[in-house]
Amino acid sequence: MTTGKAVPQDAELDRLVALGRAVIASESEAISALAPRLGADFARACRLILDCRGRVVVMGIGKSGHVAGKVAATLASTGTPAFFVHPGEAGHGDLGMIVGQDVVLALSNSGETDEIVALLPLLKRLGVSMIVIAGRPDSTLVQNADVYLDAGVREEACPLGLAPTSSTAAASAMGDALAIALLEARGFGAEDFARSHPSGSLGRRLLLRIDDIMHRDEEIPRVAPETPLFEALAEMSQKRLGVTTVASAEGRLLGIFTDGDLRRVFDAGTSVHDRRIEEIMTARCRTGHARLLAVEALRMMETHRINALPIVDEDRKLIGIVNLHDLLRAKVI
Repeated sequence: MTTGKAVPQDAELDRLVALGRAVIASESEAISALAPRLGADFARACRLILDCRGRVVVMGIGKSGHVAGKVAATLASTGTPAFFVHPGEAGHGDLGMIVGQDVVLALSNSGETDEIVALLPLLKRLGVSMIVIAGRPDSTLVQNADVYLDAGVREEACPLGLAPTSSTAAASAMGDALAIALLEARGFGAEDFARSHPSGSLGRRLLLRIDDIMHRDEEIPRVAPETPLFEALAEMSQKRLGVTTVASAEGRLLGIFTDGDLRRVFDAGTSVHDRRIEEIMTARCRTGHARLLAVEALRMMETHRINALPIVDEDRKLIGIVNLHDLLRAKVI
């Protein structure tokens, strides 16, 4: 059965691949050309945003508007409060979102976007500072900007020279450069980033603490030091964590006994009725605390090749236990 559609020949397929590569090369060249331009103006833009007592209001129209929305989202997720305002809607009420303490970041390849140019008198009246990412230094927006960031490109990747391609790639890269420079200047760390992404896997890994997932109280496998081995095995079987802790009458952790310890007991030919748990437990075992990040607990368990981690307080009193299956269920692994 045929579809009636022409099947591209090898020469045509090669041509399509070559065109795709040419686009990527053109956009890569446009982005690379930005780096030497970053200097005092870029530092001033960063300083303006760092000193901002309001938020960064990002604007753009058309393809620049799509890039502006992405830049606003990147800024917001990396520690710089920001949001996107459509310039067309700003003239119909959304200008009320902007206050004098804000900084406007406008993206326009031509620097002559009518909708943004029309807002200039109103923004000036508000006393708003403006950073412009554009491609023409002699444009209206640049002439009215407090800081100009040059994102001009030699040519678009589009063979017609019409579709915004290299110019939007350059503008997006300039926005990323701002966001990451500001992130570093603010000392914004991985845990801060996780707080902006609590629903993602990174958020789970960096915000989840052992206190949130550990077994506590009656769920903890626990025996006294004088407990016969066979009774300790019953506790391990009942609690189903593959270990039992050994604790004093006051609740202080004395040691741990694991499935691995049990195999070594059997290898030595010892009867389960002949030994007390304190004689064969691991006394100097690894422990964690309740505020330990789950990802740190995982790293500790992998480093020391252990499957369970007793959790103790500052007096070494046993308050919980966590094992690899708990971390797996919590999607930390």
